Amino acid sequence: MNSAIRFILNSEEITLADFSATETLLDYLRLRRRLTGTKEGCAEGDCGACTVLVGRLVEGRLVYESINACIRFLGSLHATHVVTVEHLAAKDGTLHPVQQAMVDCHGSQCGFCTPGFVMSLYGLWLSNEEPDRSEIEIALQGNLCRCTGYEPIIKAAEQVSLTRPSALFDPLERDRADIMAKLWTLKSSSDTIAVEKDGARSIIPGSVEALAGILADAPQATIVAGATDVGLWVTKQMRRLDPVVFINHLTELQRIESDDTGITFGAGVTYAQALETLQMEIPAFGDLIDRIGGAQVRNAGTIGGNIANGSPIGDTPPPLIALGASVTLRSVEGSRRLPLEDFFIAYGKQDRRPGEFVEEILVPHPHEDAFFSVYKISKRRDEDISALCGAFYLMIDAEGCVGDIRIAFGGMAATPKRAQAVEAALLGQPWSWQTVAEASLAFDEDYQPLTDWRASAEYRSLTAKNLLTRFFLETAGAPVHLQRFEMEEV
Repeated sequence: MNSAIRFILNSEEITLADFSATETLLDYLRLRRRLTGTKEGCAEGDCGACTVLVGRLVEGRLVYESINACIRFLGSLHATHVVTVEHLAAKDGTLHPVQQAMVDCHGSQCGFCTPGFVMSLYGLWLSNEEPDRSEIEIALQGNLCRCTGYEPIIKAAEQVSLTRPSALFDPLERDRADIMAKLWTLKSSSDTIAVEKDGARSIIPGSVEALAGILADAPQATIVAGATDVGLWVTKQMRRLDPVVFINHLTELQRIESDDTGITFGAGVTYAQALETLQMEIPAFGDLIDRIGGAQVRNAGTIGGNIANGSPIGDTPPPLIALGASVTLRSVEGSRRLPLEDFFIAYGKQDRRPGEFVEEILVPHPHEDAFFSVYKISKRRDEDISALCGAFYLMIDAEGCVGDIRIAFGGMAATPKRAQAVEAALLGQPWSWQTVAEASLAFDEDYQPLTDWRASAEYRSLTAKNLLTRFFLETAGAPVHLQRFEMEEV
């Protein structure tokens, strides 16, 4: 067992053995290393001022992704390459093409958010040769600009796309082979790493088997993959966690396989990793992924984590439940699989025994004649928590009646939950306006939502009924018109 993590920070190899279980990368950069180009804004992964790139080896390739340093714990950085805005410009002060484009297009006013925007654009520039405007906007979903406005920043992205990465002026291209070799060396060890400071432990298991053993000995441990939820327990709630077990490096939990039984996602698969598969095989589900947080959150957050935290407003459980997904739980005693809808018992309580962890999720392929849709309702379209999220799976038989129907909602109860009374009212009935109108009344039997700052109970109830109506109109072939209402000035 080792007692230090090793990673690369810009061009320097770091060996670190004196960090607390919940020390963030942002605090390390600013307070310990005085790399103050990375800013602290929201401290919850929303504003993007703290954006950095993290490079890691994926199937023999070196991949760089933007992440939020404010909620990323140091223990998750073993065998990675952390790149901050200070690494971009040349030693003589010559700006990197991404930085120069921001200057040329007047993409900065106060400048506070600018380093984060630069790093998000840098990540896009490295991964996409010819991004269109939509792809640029998606890459910037997780960055908030308070004064400049987005048009000059988008123009900067369009300008820099004309210049491709080259070893002549890009440090990551220049040093790519060297960085890969170093990361291979760091990644080659399968030893478990344990670091203790201030009475709290950070544990980085060497394998999934080691993870199971660690949880058997410490079932109270907090498992952290992307920390897009757990990070806020620390930055907002000031919670003390001990021990923290980091799993984002375990490739066994990052597999995606598709066969006759369905699509299997390892619990460590990030939203970004799952996107291509979902867009291809379940397009409606794929469309939802781009509305989960910003790119920084999607690069770090995992499907397994979204399930394991048991949040009633998690975005992926409703579509997964509607699709009939199952979850596999693992411990030293073995594995067991159960329908995902049975995993959620009550608020803050899941069917997970001491020492168990979520290993994988199996999503059956939708029938080729099935209708499937998922709708996320939030105050903002992008990077916002759901007020409610509804998913609908429908099969219509040869007589035009409902042969199979599964409806699941998040944000309507203490857990993600099926609308079983509504389903019963629809099953076997003609798929018609009258059937849907009558079945909508059964929502009041299924859900008694709460009022909070995201939405009132009345709004949630009405919206759930309206979403069923929308689903009917879409599956019946009727055009659906979205209308924008402007607020009148008072």
